[in-house]
Amino acid sequence: MLFLKKKKVKIGLCLGGGGARGFTHIGAIKAFEENNIKFDMVAGTSVGSLIGAFYCAGFSFEKMYKIAKETNLKDIKSSKLMFVPSKTEGIENIIKKEIGDINVEDLKIPLIVVAVDMKSTQEQDIMKGNLSKAVAGSCAVPGVFQPVIFEDKILCDGGLINTLPSNVLKLYDCDYVVGIDINPGRGYGTDSTKVVDIISCSIRVLMKSNAIKGYLYSDVLLKPDTKRFRSTKKDGFEQMIEEGYKATMESIEKVKALFKMKKLSKRKVKNFIKENSRF
Repeated sequence: MLFLKKKKVKIGLCLGGGGARGFTHIGAIKAFEENNIKFDMVAGTSVGSLIGAFYCAGFSFEKMYKIAKETNLKDIKSSKLMFVPSKTEGIENIIKKEIGDINVEDLKIPLIVVAVDMKSTQEQDIMKGNLSKAVAGSCAVPGVFQPVIFEDKILCDGGLINTLPSNVLKLYDCDYVVGIDINPGRGYGTDSTKVVDIISCSIRVLMKSNAIKGYLYSDVLLKPDTKRFRSTKKDGFEQMIEEGYKATMESIEKVKALFKMKKLSKRKVKNFIKENSRF
């Protein structure tokens, strides 16, 4: 008689992009840590890939907080001139110093770094290759950072195509996904008719539509209140951490319910979902 090995339920964590608002992710990780919640896989775009790298390397909240406190944006972004992009060496050096000069596949937890290849204009879901280069490429916002040469690709910010990559985790065999959108107010409008304001608003509209698939593929979606923070400033980083912690704790029972499914057989999962009206 042939016995098939029971397939384990996998739960992924999706960390969205949002610049300096990425400090919010650290607060969410604090809440997960306190509740002994450990994810099987992580996908991150832009700053989400940076925080994801630390999480997948096994860094605790305390270690992440210490690095966040000691790191200034000038350590990451060197150029202060408009239209003069910074090199990504600052991002790469932080990863090399704290985690090491390792490859993505060497991390303790599988990580998917989401970026865009400017040659092909296609999304790149990176699971192998140099970690610091891959993350720097995912964080390379056009006009803010220079693109990153990664193998035969020219990488830029993954948020151009997929700012909340929950769908990527589903593609890589995650049964359920917890998504964190640290920039839920990205689609705000403008009363101005000035060219610069209209262009800026147009970009926000595009970014908002870009995030829709992240909402659709997240089984639990966390949306910390980050409206009062700027994506280009570290100011209020401790408050950002607190907002991430608060939003996560408010939905922690929903997250725990997903993890209860890991103990169930596939046949029992559907019944469990029906019995829990929150899904």
